[in-house]
Amino acid sequence: MRIFVTGATGWIGTAVTGELLAAGHDVVGLARSDASAEKLAARGATPVRGTLDDLGTIKDAAADSDAVIHLGFVHDFDRFADSGLVERSVVQTVADTLAGSDRPFLFASGVAGLTTGRVATEEDPSPAVGPDSPRGGSENLALSYADQGVRSVALRFAASVHGIGDHGFVAELARVARERGFAGYIGDGANRWPAVHRSDAARLVAIALDRAPAGGVVHAVGEEGVAIRDVAEALGQSLELPTRAVAPEDAAAHFGWIARFLALDAPTSSALTRERYGWAPTGPTLVEDIAAGGYLPGA
Repeated sequence: MRIFVTGATGWIGTAVTGELLAAGHDVVGLARSDASAEKLAARGATPVRGTLDDLGTIKDAAADSDAVIHLGFVHDFDRFADSGLVERSVVQTVADTLAGSDRPFLFASGVAGLTTGRVATEEDPSPAVGPDSPRGGSENLALSYADQGVRSVALRFAASVHGIGDHGFVAELARVARERGFAGYIGDGANRWPAVHRSDAARLVAIALDRAPAGGVVHAVGEEGVAIRDVAEALGQSLELPTRAVAPEDAAAHFGWIARFLALDAPTSSALTRERYGWAPTGPTLVEDIAAGGYLPGA
């Protein structure tokens, strides 16, 4: 298959691109810089220069492909609403382009905020509806095209997609810890984040491309919930720093933009995904990656 991938040189996208190339697919990757284009070409993929704002480029690449995997996102948490509008525009463009073709459209989504007070599952609908909601309500928008001839599939990734070299949420916690002189957590730190190793997440994307039906939802979750206090203690041991609590009223000042996510309790199951697709995570756990030095400077 000829597969158009946005975010192809990102943290998850790099691993997904490797899975697709290894399976014999032709990968066309959106590249926002010459360096990204060179990286894709060196791996055997075809780069297409452009950004997520270049809707014409995205439309043309989608139209010329057998499938689209949308993993790109504008990670500007100071302008999160604007990032959501960009996301919605990209999803709308791809879905409109693929309508009536029955071609696969897999897109990145998340698990935060699915439920409160219990473990979230694949059967829980996203509460984000409309352009002003998180990620622009793009999951519900894309899945609405399942009855319009698009094999749209939501790829719900755990809050932490970890591995050596991760530069996401846990890397930010490590940076704050180094800056503040201790590894912190909010309150009692009992709230939980789901986690998955990057290799396991990429393998699941390739499986979903082959097998997930229109309107399908898959949970890339290897660990249902890792207590944030355990994450902080592992970071403290790795960075040789003390670990301590931060009062909820001081969290924003201490942690910055990540405070809004750090306090979430979002345990999430992937039982249905494992049962339906035979997916079994085999990579290291989040704490194991931290202990292995994955969040030390230069990792």
